[in-house]
Amino acid sequence: MYQTDVLIIGAGAVGVALARELSKYRLRVMICDKNDDVGGDASKSCSSCVATQATMPTGSLEHMLRAVSHPMVYQLCEDLDVPINRCGSLTIAITTQQQAGIAAWMAKAYANGVYDAEVLTRQELLDMEPHLNPELLGGIYVPRDGQINQFLFVVAQAENAAENGVEFLLDCPVLDIEASDKGIQRVVTAMGDVQAKWVINAAGLHCDDIARMVGLCDFSVHPRKGEFFVLGHDTPVKVSHIVRSIPAGGGHGTLVIPTVDGNILVGPNAEDLRDKQDHKTTAAGLGSVKEQARLLVPDLHFEDTITQFVGIRPARDPDGYEILVSEKVPGYVGISGIRSTGLTSSLGIAKYTIMQMHDAGLPLERREGFIGTRRGIVSFANKSDAEKDRLISADPLYGHVVCRCEQITESEIVQAIRRPVGARSIDAVKRRVRAGMGRCQGGFCSPLVIEILARELGVAPEEIRKRGGSSYMLEHE
Repeated sequence: MYQTDVLIIGAGAVGVALARELSKYRLRVMICDKNDDVGGDASKSCSSCVATQATMPTGSLEHMLRAVSHPMVYQLCEDLDVPINRCGSLTIAITTQQQAGIAAWMAKAYANGVYDAEVLTRQELLDMEPHLNPELLGGIYVPRDGQINQFLFVVAQAENAAENGVEFLLDCPVLDIEASDKGIQRVVTAMGDVQAKWVINAAGLHCDDIARMVGLCDFSVHPRKGEFFVLGHDTPVKVSHIVRSIPAGGGHGTLVIPTVDGNILVGPNAEDLRDKQDHKTTAAGLGSVKEQARLLVPDLHFEDTITQFVGIRPARDPDGYEILVSEKVPGYVGISGIRSTGLTSSLGIAKYTIMQMHDAGLPLERREGFIGTRRGIVSFANKSDAEKDRLISADPLYGHVVCRCEQITESEIVQAIRRPVGARSIDAVKRRVRAGMGRCQGGFCSPLVIEILARELGVAPEEIRKRGGSSYMLEHE
């Protein structure tokens, strides 16, 4: 039986932001997730953009939380050593209908307090991005939009929360919750029962499943699938700003995104599904993404694709953010409707939720000694020869390159495993230090990564998985 003051269900962007924020107080905090690693489902498979609230529904909770979060995300990335590309975005009009929508877009941006958005002419846009569609008619520049490494954004907060005393239970699905009008009696998980004074449901795609366990589900969540291409570092046609089109209907459609790691990310589309486990790319879906992207940047080299993937956004019905601090079941907090804007909004969601909990009786006594910064793993690939020599002198494992595509060394992989909430699988290593993210997608380095994981974890190589479940990399009896 685990004992804690606060149990957070879900270790995506919102869950880890809550954990880190709560670790500032004299509270026992625990976070559990059904997956083998932090990052949730949606947070690790998204466009990774940090966007202003320019097009949010004015006056909504989502608008408010995104507005307060945006500068907090940039500051957190500095504090926790998370790479960020403050590239700005270009929202362009290709058709006369889209051109007519520029005025409405700007009116909403001003209503939402985004005063630094600027309308640009066709030539001004082409001067900024020569590879844009030459038939564009105009567009909008938003300088404060950016792109981050979404994996490290979550991992860094998890590491920092753990350093400040938060306990993580991974590979640990919640099976049941016993609750009544007197509060939460116990939470049944795959790793044992948890007694908690407060339970925060930050389960994203599965938040409705958790809400049903306490009898407080008046909504439904279905997966909205988005498919992406990742183009290699050496693709000759790149952009330096996030590029998208004037929205027609819901969402922004397909984006062309320069990532902090030098790749070009292209996507997503949007397809509403029923199956929450459907992570399959399709020829039709990827074809749609390619077609829409070429309207923005016609000469993109999709032959330089190194991988495709699917991101699942938790679409809520009815739509909109909801943060429920229950009176019917004291101690239960439900967070739902956090869809594609959740990465940017996560820090504001955490602050807002905790203040609502405080109003409902959660004691918030600041503790001494909170560690507010974190240093990332030093990358070998982007260093000069002299800097590489110094790294190898201090740690000879920096002299052993494991991933040739991305120039990732054994030292970086070992550090990723040994850190708080460390990597336990091939994909967890990949997300932390990019081993296997290059053109060969782990074809050469995976056997070596398996050996290092097995050695560091003290298990047989046959026990190493690609990700959770039964995804063993070697024949497993």
